[in-house]
Amino acid sequence: MAPGNNSTQKNKAQYALNLGLAGFAGQVGCLTLVIIIVALLGGLWLDNQFGVKPLFTILFLIGSVPITIFVMFRVAMSAISRIKPVTPVKSSQVKKEENSSE
Repeated sequence: MAPGNNSTQKNKAQYALNLGLAGFAGQVGCLTLVIIIVALLGGLWLDNQFGVKPLFTILFLIGSVPITIFVMFRVAMSAISRIKPVTPVKSSQVKKEENSSE
């Protein structure tokens, strides 16, 4: 194994982790936005139907908070379940590989 190979593997692992975190943040952000927009539009529509201007909009927006938290939790649990742990290479294995490559 070449000496720079270990740092290259660390960089690739960090890059993959960063991409995963960015994907997770994007998912949560988009889902939160969709839930809030649906709550806002649904509240405005119901307020228009029944003639009570801010009542349903406020109730739906307040009600969207626990729904958003639940959705974030489910997305996080789904992402965590897909993570596969990387088994660390023991130093004795690295020394054997370095000696065999010489």
